[in-house]
Amino acid sequence: MQGEYIKEQRIIEKNEMEKERELIRNIIKTREELKNANRNFEFADNDLVDYYTYQIKADQAKLSYLIKLAKIKGLEVDMIHDLELTFESEEEQVG
Repeated sequence: MQGEYIKEQRIIEKNEMEKERELIRNIIKTREELKNANRNFEFADNDLVDYYTYQIKADQAKLSYLIKLAKIKGLEVDMIHDLELTFESEEEQVG
């Protein structure tokens, strides 16, 4: 058995609902990161202006991509908003 790869753990596939919830979580997280980058840009000095400019552009591109995926999967804004509220209440219970 020397040199052979032994699979120790079985990889569990996510079902479609879990994938959608993860996509929505990523949309919410990216949207918050974009908001934070915009806020930080307002107070940035010298070199940080460039940093936040690139950060904003990257977050916008990521958010556009994630929203495009959500549309392809047939997710709607109302679903995202409802799950966002659910995630926030879950975080409050944990924290």
